[in-house]
Amino acid sequence: MERLTADLPGWVTSTALIAVAITIALLVHRFAFAIGRRAAAHSKGQLDDIVIRRLHRPARWLLLAIALSFVQPGLDLGASGTKAWTQAAGLLVPGLIGWMLVALLGVLFDWVLLRADVSVADNLRARRRRTRASILHRIIVFVVLAITFCLMLMSIPSVRSIGVTLIASAGLAALAVGAAAQPALKNLIAGVQMAFSEPIRLDDVVIVEGEWGRIEDIRLTYVVVRIWDDRRLVVPVSQFLEKSFQNWTRETSQLLGSVFWYLDPAADIPRLRAKLEELVKANPRWDGRFCNLQVTDTKPEAIEVRGLMTAKDASTAFDLRCDIREGLLAYIREEMPEALVRTRGLLEFTPPRVESDPLS
Repeated sequence: MERLTADLPGWVTSTALIAVAITIALLVHRFAFAIGRRAAAHSKGQLDDIVIRRLHRPARWLLLAIALSFVQPGLDLGASGTKAWTQAAGLLVPGLIGWMLVALLGVLFDWVLLRADVSVADNLRARRRRTRASILHRIIVFVVLAITFCLMLMSIPSVRSIGVTLIASAGLAALAVGAAAQPALKNLIAGVQMAFSEPIRLDDVVIVEGEWGRIEDIRLTYVVVRIWDDRRLVVPVSQFLEKSFQNWTRETSQLLGSVFWYLDPAADIPRLRAKLEELVKANPRWDGRFCNLQVTDTKPEAIEVRGLMTAKDASTAFDLRCDIREGLLAYIREEMPEALVRTRGLLEFTPPRVESDPLS
């Protein structure tokens, strides 16, 4: 075998070694993950499924890099080939390590999401965990990618010399970069602050810029709010720390809803109050905490009647208010038409004045 390989050209031997290394790496990867999938199929937990899904691709390339590093001493590359191999390794090794770290962070993030179930009724703690995990995950991934990119660039000699020059003039460069990146850095720092202060969380019901919606996504520099009509409002993160906004689910998702009617002053309020309680208690959207009806204002032509009712969340409260508004209006129209607003006027009849005939 040694005599046979000695008679072969160097490039043939090198190609054969590379092919064997790649084949072995791919077979090891396929065999290992096949065993992992079979074990995951028989387990009750989902963490092993997450690990296999997240690490499948980066593990393949990492095994290829390890296999090629083992056969590299036996390759007939020459001086130029060895230099090119070293430069390629300087780019690929930090990139693969960074990719693997990002994949491991993804495993940790998916595991946190798996444990934070937002489908339960009281999901405040789960939404807090998801929000904090989402922001911290993006921050750490950003840092890992930035370090990986810098290490890859520093492996290039020409770029390394430029980096040394920039470090020598770091004061002026820092001022220039800081001035140019001030808006982005402002939102980035606000994103880090939001991860710990938590003025908003995922799936919070908020009113921003006069729009009602839910927090759909929180990025490092902006927040996506899903408006009730499926529009998306993109808001800078810093706005949630610098400007006031309404958060309807800050401590709890339960809400107190109100409905207003404008009725005639002669309306029978106790009768309407009893009907409101009947409608609310018969509605499955009511959470059973509170309901009431009161006269909250009087005007020359009408009185303002307000109904209060509670629901488990904002969407349910909106539907409950619509149901009660329609139900009480139908009752007033059919059973109490005298409660509808009427315009009153006083008409005075003055008989015509008859003048006496002077000739009579």
